[in-house]
This record gives sequence, C-alpha cells and structure tokens, in this order.
Amino acid sequence: MKPKAIQKMAIDILMTILVLLMMAFHIMGRNVHEWLGAILFCLFILHHVLNLGWYKGLFKGKYAAMRILNATVNMLLLIAMLCMIASGIMLSGEVFAFLGLRLSAIGRPIHMVSTSWGFLLMSVHLGLHWGMVLGMARRMTRKNAPSKVRVTIARVLAAAIVLRGIYAFLMRRIWEKLFFTIEFSLDLS
Repeated sequence: MKPKAIQKMAIDILMTILVLLMMAFHIMGRNVHEWLGAILFCLFILHHVLNLGWYKGLFKGKYAAMRILNATVNMLLLIAMLCMIASGIMLSGEVFAFLGLRLSAIGRPIHMVSTSWGFLLMSVHLGLHWGMVLGMARRMTRKNAPSKVRVTIARVLAAAIVLRGIYAFLMRRIWEKLFFTIEFSLDLS
C-alpha cells in the first residue's frame, strides 16, 4: 500500500475515534471536548488536503446516481463540519478563549444541530466508503480472497452496527435534534 493511502487511512481512523470520543461530552468534560475538537479540526484540514483530487475531479465526468449521492453527502458533511468548527470556536472557553467570542446564544444551537447532522452524515459517508475501507484492510493484511466465514462475520457485524445505529437514532429521538424541534439540555446529552 502506498504511503499516502496509509496516511489517509490513519487520519480517517483517528477522525472516527475522535468523533466517537467527542460524543461523550458529559463524561469527558468541556476542556477535553474542546482540545479533541481542536485536534479534529487539524485532522479535518489534513483530510481535505490529502483528498484534493476529489475536489479537482468534481466537475469532470458523468454523474450516475451513486456519484450524485456521494457528492451530495460529502458536500452536506463539509457544510455540517464547517458549522461545527465555527460554532465550536464561538463556544470555546479554553482553546480559542483568546479570541474572546463566547457567543453561546447563537453558537450553541448551531453546534448542536450541526453536530447531529454531522454525526448522521459521517455515518452515511463511512457506509458509502465501506467497500473501499474493506479493500484497504485486505491489502494491508495481504489477504487476496477472504474466506466465506470472514465475509459472513463481517456482514453480520456490519448489519449489527447498522441496526444498533437505527435503534439509537430512534431511542434518542435524534430527528428532534436534526430539525431543532427541542431545546437542548445543559448536559448536552
């Protein structure tokens, strides 16, 4: 595997781990959340620098349904991430405190809605790229053809993750956060 592909994969894995950790705001606290967010911001920039080829090819070639879906999800995710970053800076009490913004009244609702959309869109983004992730993993482990047992286990695991995500979406009433139909609690749960 090429060094750039390894770099991309490592950054994507780190970003995924950081996003999951940041969702545990009530466990980690504000300061850790802010520092992880700053690290995620840096990785986000690096992710986009390493994927500039995608932007260069955006207006080239024909658009089939899958390419339209990918481009739409990617652009919506980009917007959600930019809103998360901007609103996170507005809310910062430590990392970006030197800016003196503290615009909680506008920053908090934007942060909560964009975070909800971002998490949903990241899940879809990862799902749309899952075949590529598995291909890279296969190349890294030097396995040419996975056994039927491994394929079955991987599919069952993927289905379990999807079902758990749907369950959490419904039980946590995420749609209310997506469309800002509820007031967000102080503990950000």
